[in-house]
This record gives sequence, structure tokens and C-alpha cells, in this order.
Amino acid sequence: MSLAESLDILFEDNHCIAVNKPAGWPTTHFSGEEETVDRLVKAYLKEKHDKPGNVYLGVVHRLDKPATGVLLFARTSKSASRLAKQFREVAVEKVYWAVAQCGVQNSECGMTGTFDDWLLRDDENAITRIAEAEAEGAQRAVTHYSVRVEQSGLALFELRPQTGRKHQLRAQLASRDMPIYGDRKYGSSHMLGNSIALHARALTFLHPTRLEPVTLTAEVPPLWKGRFAHLLKDAK
Repeated sequence: MSLAESLDILFEDNHCIAVNKPAGWPTTHFSGEEETVDRLVKAYLKEKHDKPGNVYLGVVHRLDKPATGVLLFARTSKSASRLAKQFREVAVEKVYWAVAQCGVQNSECGMTGTFDDWLLRDDENAITRIAEAEAEGAQRAVTHYSVRVEQSGLALFELRPQTGRKHQLRAQLASRDMPIYGDRKYGSSHMLGNSIALHARALTFLHPTRLEPVTLTAEVPPLWKGRFAHLLKDAK
């Protein structure tokens, strides 16, 4: 199998490339020899274009290792700078789907609204916690949400984060007794292989050179289509 066949490429031109990230893969590497999505994309570009030497690839945002969905990279340093600025300035529209455990007593199921919290990173336990606004190091996290389908103790959320804190969506849902399915780190009672039910469904950004809006949509993983078929049948 070629690298092109092993990657689900959503968009590619001379300035940027986007893939549908598989579960269980880190976005990028900091140390060690662990396989990462950026290494795979670099190898694909090197193979496709028969490039000698190193291939440039700019990491402009990240998805958690067990999450899936739209992951965008830059192919030039100029594009990387422009795209990274869009992410910093919250000019990129991000849409996530998440399947959360949702008890019948939970008042936020079946509603739309906004999660507005202060988050504090717990590096010792590698998790993010809800904190008081005055807590040292706390950062505000805002997510607009709607429940698309709720059935049999599970809810399919559409989440539109206004901020980009580490583990923001996972921590905000878990703090409301709605852990993401498979997210044992945040209290889920279920397993979902090497993944959690958090999927970057769509991403809208300004193309770094044409300055036209580009919207990319990623199909949910095959595992979702079996495990969550009852939730997905009416979702678009």
C-alpha cells in the first residue's frame, strides 16, 4: 500500500494539506521515535513529489492522540505563519462531534447553549480541570454546543469551541457528568479501542495565499458507524 492510500487526504495544494486524522496517532513528535501524523504526511509528500532531502511541513494546530478528524498542515513557512495567526486570533471556525454519556437526569442534554469555564492544567496527572476564575494560571474556555441526538443514555454533541485550551472539550463535558465515550482519563465507563468519541468534523479557514474561505469536512471513523449508528442516522 502506498502512503497516499494509507492517508485520507481532504485537501492538498502547494500551500497546505489536510488529512482526516486516525485515532491513536499523535499530531507531531517532541521526542522519541513514535510514529506521528506529521511524519506520515512528510513521507507521503516526499514519495509523491520525489523530493530529495527534508520536506517542510508546518504544524499549525493539533488534535489529541485519541481524537480523529480534520487536521491541517502548512507546506511553506509563509503559509504556516499565516495559518498559525488565524488559529491564534480565533479566526478559524472549528466544529467537533462528540458522543457523550448522558444520564436522563442531566439537565443539559437536549439543550443548546454555551459552556463558559476557567480551566487549569494538571501536568502531574496530564489532565485539565475546571478551576475558579481567580486561580493562578487558570484560562477561560468557551464552547458553544448543541445536542443533535440523544438516545439510550448517549448524546451526540456538536461543539464549536471559541477558545483552544488543551483538553477543553473533554474537560468541559466531563465536569458536567457527561464524559466523552471511551475517554477513561475523564471518567468514561466505556472503551473505544485506541480512541475516544471526539471527532473534528469540520474546519473553515482563509486560504493563506488566495484569502478565500475553505471549509473541510471529515467523515466519522468506521467504528462510529457501527457503535453509534442510532445517533448518526439523522445527523448531517
